[in-house]
Amino acid sequence: MKTVKIQKPLDISVVDTEKPVPGEGEALLQVLCCGICGADVASFTGNQPFTTYPRIPGHEFSARIVEIPENSRGLKAGDIVTCNPYFNCGTCYSCRRGFVNCCTDNQTMGVQRDGSFREYIVMPVERIYDGHGLSAKELALVEPFTIGWHALNRTQISEGDRVLVIGAGPIGLFATISAVARGAEVYVADILDGRLEKAVHFGAKGTINSSKTDILEEAMRITGGNGFDVCVEACGSPATFLNCIDCAAFAGKVILIGNGKKETTFLHSILLKKELNVFGSRNSYPEDFKAVIELISSGKVDVNEMVSAVYPIDNVAEAFDALTHNDGSLSKVLIEISK
Repeated sequence: MKTVKIQKPLDISVVDTEKPVPGEGEALLQVLCCGICGADVASFTGNQPFTTYPRIPGHEFSARIVEIPENSRGLKAGDIVTCNPYFNCGTCYSCRRGFVNCCTDNQTMGVQRDGSFREYIVMPVERIYDGHGLSAKELALVEPFTIGWHALNRTQISEGDRVLVIGAGPIGLFATISAVARGAEVYVADILDGRLEKAVHFGAKGTINSSKTDILEEAMRITGGNGFDVCVEACGSPATFLNCIDCAAFAGKVILIGNGKKETTFLHSILLKKELNVFGSRNSYPEDFKAVIELISSGKVDVNEMVSAVYPIDNVAEAFDALTHNDGSLSKVLIEISK
């Protein structure tokens, strides 16, 4: 079967490997479509500290069930599905308390273990989710959607709350959709007008181009000097984290989704002065997958608008190169593995 492998940083190709054989409690899946995550790009460029090589990337995917044992989930051969790609140990303190997304020995497909960029994979049945009639492309977008959905679940957002999302890449846009779905009044900040236009398409009430205007001044103007009830950091940079702290209302909430790679220095007394609630967010729960699939199935959200380009598996190197040199115009890039 065709398999995408990153042999070492900047060395990616399609190679021939053996088709896997499912073990007890596992299903054989034919992979249909895979999204390229920022973590995959980081593995490709050598900037992902958790990746070892060689590595098969990918954890955002859809698949067709080829073989599956009898199960209580109603899944059968021929079903189009998606999967939970975060493998938890089940025995650490986090897992024992039900925080499986925070497993201390978490292994995410495509990072700590081989991923989905191959024609066939095996998956434990309990990690497979019925696609409820969604297309292969839509189901490949479910996992990144759950990241934003889970993050917004970390706080109790009330209808009418003002939410500021800083960063309008795919994760920031999915966070925007998640906040809008909860009845929030959402504003999005970014430095690229094209991304901000997408945010409006997905329900943002307004936008802030932070390359052209002072983000704090705009935040205070929008909120009448009060600040935002919730600020979502979806860039991972020190500057945008500090923007969230500044733009949050007193007794407000800050949610961190962006994976920071640089240290941030600030006077932490501001957290006390404002009595801010600061939330980290990692991965997502099985319930998040089900909720997102249900939301897309309802027709209230068209996630297809998130897709900028689709490449065949044989052109995977071209796709990774495009994202490595992304000028911000690309949102989600998908790889068609099988039809």
